[in-house]
Amino acid sequence: MPLFGAHVSIAGGIDKAAERAYKHGCEVMQIFLQSPQTFKTPQTTPEQTKKFFVSLKKYDIQRVYVHAPYLINLASSNNKIRYGSIGLIRKNLERASGLGSVALMTHIGSYGGEDKEKGLNTVVQSLTKILKGYAGSCQLLLELSAGSGKIIGSQFEEMKIILAAIHDYPIGICLDTAHIFASGYSLDGALNINQTLKVFDKNIGLSKLKVIHLNDSLVPFGSKKDRHADIGDGKIGLQNFKVLINHPKLRAIDMILETPGGVDRRLQDMRLLKTFRASTVGKKRE
Repeated sequence: MPLFGAHVSIAGGIDKAAERAYKHGCEVMQIFLQSPQTFKTPQTTPEQTKKFFVSLKKYDIQRVYVHAPYLINLASSNNKIRYGSIGLIRKNLERASGLGSVALMTHIGSYGGEDKEKGLNTVVQSLTKILKGYAGSCQLLLELSAGSGKIIGSQFEEMKIILAAIHDYPIGICLDTAHIFASGYSLDGALNINQTLKVFDKNIGLSKLKVIHLNDSLVPFGSKKDRHADIGDGKIGLQNFKVLINHPKLRAIDMILETPGGVDRRLQDMRLLKTFRASTVGKKRE
């Protein structure tokens, strides 16, 4: 069955994140490696790396995921933005590999004033540049988006095109429940969830799904807006999360909260998710 985690802060040093994750009730965790709004990437010293690994063991965090900065745009026709994005992801991948992270997920970006086909081609070129010669252990994941404006990656068919064009590289997918709900993929009941997963498998392949961002949606189905809500406080609904967590095709997929609530609410949600889980995974914790 899945392990649960949350996105936590690295304020004060990356070695502080594991303790925060533990206080959220996490079994896995997600972090930024830098400010999400800057291209400036700090270095990780050997001492920081050592402390980080010690903290993971101390607080029993099984796996670490990294989220790329928000300003990434691999579809941009502006070379400064696009090449800055390419370099930033490559640096984050290499740094994440040194920290033992299993995967780094990124939003793809927007094609702006260009047409979609050209935008998709630009994304493929950008991803190829990022991964050429890359020998790190951290896998790159593309995150499905909510679909506002001219964002690329809100439809499974778009991901199919991208992945087919760069099949030589082991790129995976991060599925965000709030995003796909807003994009028009139903999560209302077992039948609709099964259908959504069937469409995902047909276009992308469930073997490509590596992690799920487990977020409720503040906005209605098909709204094309990215607005996260705490579990059970949004339009997706509590019972649908119970179906997702226990779905037989998602048993091996880690699930990470990016919900807006603070520590107490995150811990409450984490405990609730664990009660939904069909069997206890790993060491029981409060």
